[in-house]
Amino acid sequence: MFGVLGPVVAWDDAGDAIDLRGPRHRAVLARLIIARGRVVPVGVLVDDLWTAPPPGAVSAVRTFVAALRRALEPERPPRARPRVLVTEGPGYALHADDVDAWRFEHAVGEGSAERLEEALGWWRGPAYADFADEPWARAERSRLDELRLHAVERLAEARLAGGAPAEAVPDLEAHVAVHPLREDAWRLLALALYRSGRQGDALAVLRRARGLLVDRLGVEPGPSLRKLEADILRHADHLTEPDAAARVWARAATAYDRTVASGSRDRLESTVGLLRTLALAGGGGLAAAREQRMAAISASEDLGDPELTARVIGSYDVPAIWTRSDDPRQAGQVVAAAERALAALPPGRDATRARLLATVALESRGTRSARGPEAAGEAEAIARRLDDPALLAFALNAVFMQSFERTGLAPRRDGIGAELVALSERHGLTAFEILGHLIRLQACSGMADLPAADRHASAAEGLADRHERPLVRVFTGWYRALRTAAAGRPAEAAYREAAALLDGCGMPGLERGLVPLALLSLRVLDDRPAPTEPLDWGPYEPWARPLVLLAQARPGDAADALRRVPDPPRDLMQEALWCLAARAAVALDDRGLMRRAREALAPAAAELAGAASGLVTLGPVSDHLAALTGALRRSQRP
Repeated sequence: MFGVLGPVVAWDDAGDAIDLRGPRHRAVLARLIIARGRVVPVGVLVDDLWTAPPPGAVSAVRTFVAALRRALEPERPPRARPRVLVTEGPGYALHADDVDAWRFEHAVGEGSAERLEEALGWWRGPAYADFADEPWARAERSRLDELRLHAVERLAEARLAGGAPAEAVPDLEAHVAVHPLREDAWRLLALALYRSGRQGDALAVLRRARGLLVDRLGVEPGPSLRKLEADILRHADHLTEPDAAARVWARAATAYDRTVASGSRDRLESTVGLLRTLALAGGGGLAAAREQRMAAISASEDLGDPELTARVIGSYDVPAIWTRSDDPRQAGQVVAAAERALAALPPGRDATRARLLATVALESRGTRSARGPEAAGEAEAIARRLDDPALLAFALNAVFMQSFERTGLAPRRDGIGAELVALSERHGLTAFEILGHLIRLQACSGMADLPAADRHASAAEGLADRHERPLVRVFTGWYRALRTAAAGRPAEAAYREAAALLDGCGMPGLERGLVPLALLSLRVLDDRPAPTEPLDWGPYEPWARPLVLLAQARPGDAADALRRVPDPPRDLMQEALWCLAARAAVALDDRGLMRRAREALAPAAAELAGAASGLVTLGPVSDHLAALTGALRRSQRP
């Protein structure tokens, strides 16, 4: 067994520690564990182990690997092939299935108080503690740390549901002391104190939380903390005991943990249902669901049952509205697993096939692969033939994600949203009804029908509030900032307020670079230069950089950057990014790019640039087309 929840260690079958030799030996092992069975090329290991690789670094890596093999498989005969640390292609892979971090992930997914308490006890210190400063470990350390924080909060929730609020208080006090910006932790602590008969302490905690949020972030507490304070002040009945749903959950989870065997197929399929619910809860739940999803797929493939794997993949039908993946690498892995399941699926499993195809299309979002649209179309055709409303809703989500082959397709997406709303209303598919309204919000914004977009924003919020879907207000909050900008009113404050909604939302594909892009869009609307201070432009950097360099009076560098600008991804931001490229091309008299931008934007001439995202706008596309046409005419004059 391997341990990474603390310093990197390994134990033999008797539980005794294995001598892993020096720090670079452990670094090689840690790097391979992070890769989760994938091959790590020797060159990557060299670059990870040394800032400036010395002569003979490759030989040194091979020496480390040989020593690790002897330590991990001491009984292996000479010249016998290694079974644990293996050579594959250009590098090495670790074939292991017993890593404490992976066991921790599974335990968090199960969710009972006993299991969570046990799993949190496996932590011996910060994850990969020996490699805290190594760039290659940073993302995995952050991911595991976030999962641990989520587990602490879920354990507190389970204790509250089980009628043991006093047991939850000490851990939560320590938790908020170290992580004071986690609003859910403050909520749980205040609730635990109140249920322990400490009303004054509960109110003091909520006021302390408010002070910290205002002082550090300049924002007021979110609605859950504000509501809890109001409920405590009026002694709301529902605060005194766990509600019926919480009691049922606690008892069912305990019984399930006792009776359903660990590693069983039933447990695996049940886990996917939990992951779907977690994802819909947003925030840490969405992040946790994303982390566990691929683990569930891998576990199902390990069982060698293609139909089980197909069900595990296809039952994760979480509605998706944003066209940039939160984890592109994982999306590629899900697509590959879905394609393997499709190839192995027996004939006659049409509904399962459609779910796999819809998954392929959804996870291929924003790419230029022809497979995505093909899979979406086939999934839709099967769903319509089977007359299965839930399947059709999932397939329509896939069709939406593949409706960006060119600009100007907001009307088509409005039709998809309208069908989703009508279908979901008839069949009680609340999550997809919300999705339909959000799609229509985006499409109507793009078509400059802002009153209609307002109606869909309100409808989505109403459903979200009734059914506890907190992520919806991230999108509607950003839409209201767009609405302010589109009305010609000062909108920077509205966007900065909307930016606070992104904190902890669990959607890095949406969050990265969005605030700088929104602020740049306001400057474009006002015909002002781009901001010149350092900003994290995220995926939008190639299109923003030429304008930033122009604002810094560096036209030569701007022209070089503009020559490297690619065509925008086929997603909700493509009109906005084409307009940024067009603006820079006009300023730098890049006639080739001006022609490309004009051709790309022409189908969207009647739309508001960027507004089809529901988040930002750069004004009418027609204005940008007019600027391009005028600049091209001027450049043709003798």
